[in-house]
Amino acid sequence: MEAVLEAVKRPSTGKNENNRTRAAGQIPAVVYGAQKAGDPVAPVPVAVDPKPFMRILHSKSGLNTLITLKVPGEVDARVLVKEVQLDPITHHPLHADFYRVNMDRTIQVTVPIVLRGEARGVKVDGGVLDFLHREIEVECLPAEIPNAVEVDVTALGVGDAIHLRDLVKNVTWTPVTDLDTMLIHVVTPRAVEEPAAGAETATAAPAAAGSEPEVIKKGKTDKEDEKAEKKK
Repeated sequence: MEAVLEAVKRPSTGKNENNRTRAAGQIPAVVYGAQKAGDPVAPVPVAVDPKPFMRILHSKSGLNTLITLKVPGEVDARVLVKEVQLDPITHHPLHADFYRVNMDRTIQVTVPIVLRGEARGVKVDGGVLDFLHREIEVECLPAEIPNAVEVDVTALGVGDAIHLRDLVKNVTWTPVTDLDTMLIHVVTPRAVEEPAAGAETATAAPAAAGSEPEVIKKGKTDKEDEKAEKKK
């Protein structure tokens, strides 16, 4: 999926500037990376409207949405959302990082696995569908990032499994995750273990509410730009 997002330049970064941007009803963000070889790679601080930005995050493609970022006075940039910081209570976005992508170069992204149908081994034989890996890493051109990898589990019986190698025919992406990775299998129901006589059931104490922002990160992007980041 592709989307268009309007942005405006900010004079600087930093805590005070970010707070002023949020007070004005905008999300502070930074654009990293070069669109093509030879372009400047200096980070560009921008601000975006939260409503269209949240629509992108909540869309079917989510963080894998290819975005045309429009900034007055700048050439339109094709970007992906690299990272989003969310308020731990309201889940409102506090900050975002965008990463420019070269449309002619492959990138690595994380793609969700989506199941279709009901497994025969569950419906008929009373088995349990074990969903082992819900995401995989793939490499592809930015314009060919899949929203998800759909898997039809209808024919799976008890003992049957689907590995990544079963899903790579006629696709526009190259798997990065090991082809032998088992994604789904149908198993017989496990016997419920009774607690030992006199044993007390421990109840986990609820975790204390964290005050740190929740961070949503994207998988790998352009390889060379990643190396450049590591050198910083």
